[in-house]
Amino acid sequence: MSEILEIIMLICFGASWPINAVKAYKARSTKGTSLLFLCLIFIGYIAGISSKLTNASYMAEISSKWYVLMFYILNLISLIINLIIYFRNKALQNHEQN
Repeated sequence: MSEILEIIMLICFGASWPINAVKAYKARSTKGTSLLFLCLIFIGYIAGISSKLTNASYMAEISSKWYVLMFYILNLISLIINLIIYFRNKALQNHEQN
């Protein structure tokens, strides 16, 4: 049951990141986006992935539970895309100010 709840949490976050990325890309601005927030979430995903990789019982059953780790990795990739868009928007703002 705990894995199902963990997957639901990851799916909710996973659905949110692409929506945020599209919104930020269209806005061409960093307004409303916190770099600190994105970095803290990034660290959280790394910690989540690391917890799975260092959990002996999880790793013993990875062939049947790989999907949980996959959701962490997909979310991390979506977050990295959001970080890239953040720095793109920051560069656009700096270019417009000069």
